[in-house]
Amino acid sequence: MITVQNISKVYGTTEVLNIPFLEIPKGESFGLVGNNGAGKTTLFSLLLDLIEASTGQIQIAGENVAESENWKGLTSAFIDESFLIGYLTPEEYFYFLGELRGQNRASVDVFLQQFTDFFNGEILNGKKYVRDLSKGNQKKVGIVGALIGTPDIIILDEPFANLDPSTQFKLKKLIRDWSQNHQVTFLISSHDLAHTTEVSNRIVVLNRGKIVRDIATSPETLRELEAFFAGDAGE
Repeated sequence: MITVQNISKVYGTTEVLNIPFLEIPKGESFGLVGNNGAGKTTLFSLLLDLIEASTGQIQIAGENVAESENWKGLTSAFIDESFLIGYLTPEEYFYFLGELRGQNRASVDVFLQQFTDFFNGEILNGKKYVRDLSKGNQKKVGIVGALIGTPDIIILDEPFANLDPSTQFKLKKLIRDWSQNHQVTFLISSHDLAHTTEVSNRIVVLNRGKIVRDIATSPETLRELEAFFAGDAGE
């Protein structure tokens, strides 16, 4: 589904990412972990063609993301608040995304019904604009917005941040269910090792822009990751 070949990103004389090869198959829940500055957001930005690579290419479904737009219909993402439209209400924002993805308002309304529990009665049918919501509720809007149209690939950067424990639990269940029932390919970046391990079939660790671990998740994965970040290599 996704192929990364000889990709690098250099700012001035500083190389922030260098990945010779990475392949992510369809339906995989892919967790990306690393310290600040490891290159996680840079990789996601390259995947979404938000920045230009210094070398190499990334393909989604066989399409070079820097040369084609065909992959965009397969891919959705929520990276940060800049993906939101603050002057819209949550409903208006969802309708806007639905229109972009070929969904009418009625189908969006039906789609949103499954997230009643996730929203906890705080998102829909209110008078607040997106910009006036709490950070946690903005995160909920961004995540659900990324799911509209059931894209093949969903990229979420730090999805568990700013969410209360109950919502984190609901989000983990949502990711697992969607991965299994819709064969969605999830790419999830997080500082939370436990949450990421729980929802990912595979964990890749970035350190100073390079892949230093590529692990199929098992009962030992969390301990292995904790040991890595507790050691010198994780500092």
